[in-house]
Amino acid sequence: MAQTGIVRDERYLEHDMGSYHVENPERLVHIYKALDEIDIPLQEIAPRAATREEITAVHDSKYVDRIAATAGKGAVHLDADTSTSARSYEVSLLAAGGMLAAIDAVMGDLANAFALVRPPGHHAERDRAMGFCIFNNIAIGAKYALSKHGLERVLIVDWDLHHGNGTQHTFYSDPHVLYFSTHQYPYYPGTGHYTEVGEGDGRGYTVNVPLTTGYGDSDYANIFRHILRPIALAYQPQLILVSAGFDIYNRDPLGGMAVTPEGFARLTDIIMDIAQAVCQGRIVITLEGGYNLEGQALSVREVVRRLAGAGAWDSGVWEAQEDTAYAQVRGVVSAVKENLQGFWQWDG
Repeated sequence: MAQTGIVRDERYLEHDMGSYHVENPERLVHIYKALDEIDIPLQEIAPRAATREEITAVHDSKYVDRIAATAGKGAVHLDADTSTSARSYEVSLLAAGGMLAAIDAVMGDLANAFALVRPPGHHAERDRAMGFCIFNNIAIGAKYALSKHGLERVLIVDWDLHHGNGTQHTFYSDPHVLYFSTHQYPYYPGTGHYTEVGEGDGRGYTVNVPLTTGYGDSDYANIFRHILRPIALAYQPQLILVSAGFDIYNRDPLGGMAVTPEGFARLTDIIMDIAQAVCQGRIVITLEGGYNLEGQALSVREVVRRLAGAGAWDSGVWEAQEDTAYAQVRGVVSAVKENLQGFWQWDG
């Protein structure tokens, strides 16, 4: 019986910024094809359009009106990297709503889910589109989980190559959402230094792990083990949401990282272990970046396989390899921990 849900819909292909653009419909074409080759049970989750009230929990009403006004029109440029096509407004509502449908399913009978939607969302600010993103799907999802399902603590894990500026800004003063991000830095959009930890009641609930280039499977796993895991266990989230950017894949044309499909599976495994310890395994992942079509599809397939419990491995073997490689990220981990010393307790 399926324990993992998938949001997929051909309408997500109808947002089109041009064949020249790296964020194009072929991303999902390749991913959907790869999922068709998986011989494990997956539960299809039907997306719906997010309501205006759900969108404006994160975005300014006038901004939503500006996006709505693009419906039925040709290319409307929202920023240097982001534009709409005739059905982009409708598809953007469906992307956010697909995330909400996945959250409902996981708060119900399913163990976990992956919302394979586009356009992506984590750069979208309250009143503007940025970096291929129109509505901030994961921020809308977190707000929805708090209000609709009565949760008090939601963890967002963002492993995209780029810092999720929009997500960070949405929850920067909100202790009900803990935002954790690994990202290439300094790089677009320029935010995400480790000293950015939140403000007001939200101080300590933003955790940034800025990285230079070249980090691979063991490095990311060590960061998740030595920073994310102790914070998450202390925070005790009731739901974990993941902004999954596959532009940290080792052959991504925009990235400088070295993560393999097996590395993405390993990160998923660590998050699943955390979720089992704190929130009955409840995880909802949403697609963000990733621009090597074949590599992204293979990586998504490995993540879905892990969510569904396929391809189990001996975590002790992986941890032994990661321990050997720990020196490569020790300085990063120490800097982040020291900066957060007043907010979280560390073992060793």
